[in-house]
Amino acid sequence: MAYETIQLAVVDGIATLTLNRPDRMNAFTPLMGSEMIDAFDQTDANDEVRVVIVTGAGRAFCAGADLGSGGSTFDYQKRAAARGEVLDPASERDGGGTVGIRIYESLKPVIAAMNGPAVGVGATMQLPMDIRLAVEGAKMGFVFARRGIIPETLSSYFLPRLVGMQTALEWTMTGRVFTTEEGKARGLIRSLHKPEDLLPAAHALAREIADNTAPVSVTLARRMMLDMLDAKHPMEAHRLESRWMVARGQSGDAKEGVASFLEKRTPNYPDKVSRDLPDTWPWRKTPPFKE
Repeated sequence: MAYETIQLAVVDGIATLTLNRPDRMNAFTPLMGSEMIDAFDQTDANDEVRVVIVTGAGRAFCAGADLGSGGSTFDYQKRAAARGEVLDPASERDGGGTVGIRIYESLKPVIAAMNGPAVGVGATMQLPMDIRLAVEGAKMGFVFARRGIIPETLSSYFLPRLVGMQTALEWTMTGRVFTTEEGKARGLIRSLHKPEDLLPAAHALAREIADNTAPVSVTLARRMMLDMLDAKHPMEAHRLESRWMVARGQSGDAKEGVASFLEKRTPNYPDKVSRDLPDTWPWRKTPPFKE
């Protein structure tokens, strides 16, 4: 697929997905959303890809939704009419949310490299990503209440879990813009970097994963952590861990992991995400998109 609003490059096991509308500060559009979903389909299907880094072209990460349509930007009824359809509020889904779900379901780790301002969907699309790095002094904000709408892209699920309810409510109820320094202080951002150091730091972290770990193990660890966010009892985690420990304990990866450790050499894990996930995968089925 030839992309118009993003770029996707894979080098030495690391995929870099770049939001690529620098003249519009990478403002989000429906086309960008569909292209991002396709890009994650590509990275999931490619066993050579070990980690995905998401960043922006130019001086911004993502300035939020493209407001070129003016006051009707968020008018879903008007959008449905343009498609020749009648709006069904029960089945309509926000565009950022479809991207967020796809990121959540990624088989590969996802690192956000926030290279500049990130507001609205530019901030919320980072929440389902696994680790967030950012440049010093960049502005971000969950500005939805100041646009007369509500937080989207799974933010009501992820944001309180990442930063706590009090901070999530403060940021979303005030809609104020804050700096990446505050984001780091409150637990949203892992580390801050000078602009020239951001992507090297993201790549160094990606290399730590790609060069030392078993791909299937990373996929399963990611799924376990995310799925257990709403577990009702520790026994759910115990059952899941037991099933997958049994499955992985007899794998070629487990044999290679122990052997390479004892022999003090770099591991060469044989298993592939595309073919060697346990028979119990997925542990939980994703709910139908249109409920």
